[in-house]
Amino acid sequence: MLRLVSWNINGIRSPLQGARYEEPSSCTAMAMGRILEKLDADIVCLQETKVTRDVLTEPLAIIEGYNSYFSFSRNRSGYSGVATFCKDSATPVAAEEGLSGLLATQNGDVGCYGNMDDFTQEELRALDSEGRALLTQHKICTWEGKEKTLTLINVYCPHADPGKPERLAFKMRFYRLLQIRAEALLAAGSHVIILGDLNTAHRPIDHWDAVNLECFEEDPGRKWMDGLLSNLGCESGSHMGPFIDSYRCFQPKQKGAFTCWSTVSGARHLNYGSRLDYVLGDRTLVIDTFQASFLLPEVMGSDHCPVGAVLNVSSVPAKQCPPLCTCFLPEFAGTQLKILRFLVHLKQDPVFKQSALQPSNQTQVHVHQNKARVRSTRSRPSKTGSSRGQKNLMSYFQPSSSRPQTSNLDLPSLGTLVTPKTSEEDVVANVVEGQAKASEAKDEKEIRTSFWKSLLGGPSPMPLCGGHREPCVLRTVKKPGPNLGRHFYMCARPQGPPTDPSSRCNFFLWSRPS
Repeated sequence: MLRLVSWNINGIRSPLQGARYEEPSSCTAMAMGRILEKLDADIVCLQETKVTRDVLTEPLAIIEGYNSYFSFSRNRSGYSGVATFCKDSATPVAAEEGLSGLLATQNGDVGCYGNMDDFTQEELRALDSEGRALLTQHKICTWEGKEKTLTLINVYCPHADPGKPERLAFKMRFYRLLQIRAEALLAAGSHVIILGDLNTAHRPIDHWDAVNLECFEEDPGRKWMDGLLSNLGCESGSHMGPFIDSYRCFQPKQKGAFTCWSTVSGARHLNYGSRLDYVLGDRTLVIDTFQASFLLPEVMGSDHCPVGAVLNVSSVPAKQCPPLCTCFLPEFAGTQLKILRFLVHLKQDPVFKQSALQPSNQTQVHVHQNKARVRSTRSRPSKTGSSRGQKNLMSYFQPSSSRPQTSNLDLPSLGTLVTPKTSEEDVVANVVEGQAKASEAKDEKEIRTSFWKSLLGGPSPMPLCGGHREPCVLRTVKKPGPNLGRHFYMCARPQGPPTDPSSRCNFFLWSRPS
């Protein structure tokens, strides 16, 4: 059996998957190995790794028992990126980064690129510059004993931002390039599996709110998937695409089978999401060898959950990893030059070394003569003593000869220090004046205290939502427009179906500026 798993991990270093399996962040290799062990797959494909080569560390890339392959974003750091981890028992015979072939090294590549005349070189380079595709080619043995070729295409397809129409065009061109490459591999005789985050919910059953979305069926991404995929239950004579959605092959009517949820709204709690992650296999491969296709919603740690499939084939490992394997990178293979390699020991002539360490007799004579001249020119203080000579430390502790003389001052007698008597009226006036000052000080203190309390009294209490009469949460508008940056209150419950009373209500209230 060959078990495949795909997972949009939403950052392979955040925070080193410690939240997923409670591994300490100091044990990077152990944590990554634990993740692979929990996923329990022969081949693990990860999307949205968000690492570039300059920040990729050895504990993340080199895992005992696995060989790994990475594709990095060329333009932005901490963005996109895919990686494939293969067990040593499933070592590929070839590996390649990108779909266009422009990143190929002509050594251990997969090949079979198809007709890409519709694309310019600049467009192909842009499509492959974000690190969204990684191919590994494997040898498999069927239950009949036949050896065949299987190519895995690990993809992280672009997201079409509604506010950026150019990204929709980029996404559709990426889809087109992906299909050309996959069909070229099929035409060359290889079985093909496309797995990863396609960033499109294909059918209404794959989206929690497809009914309320405008022109759901008319979305360009869904139309592209209609042409790529075959429906096993479709009538004869209808369109039959070259690939099959393996999950819908085994679970054609399963509702709520989602793989992605909004983390901001807490939608995963009520399973209010969409299915964006797929394992697509060519028709012959799915019908003949697929034993199961599954989702793993219980695996936490990302806004996506893993998906996978089990094939009734065995892997035939290659004897050596392809050149794209991370174990061959100079920084991990021990071949990267270090600064110490540029520092060499200077070999000195023994005679020169001895002459440098032992100066000649003539040089020593000159040195002694110079020292004698210096001593003779120094002025020596006389022993008879002068006021400018150095003082002894004990001189600072001897009693001084000049002590202050007590002056014969006439001190006043005790009788003259008696306080004069004050009248009763003066005493009462002083008491009244003191009470008035104390009252003024108290009033001033209370005024000052009330002022600071009003200024630093903290935020006002949260309003209650209309549906549940529970405290709301404060949110900020981040969408560009006239309300960008404004604050508003909304229900604190997680997002869910409108028919579910435990889900978020429609309460909305603008926050008044302070």
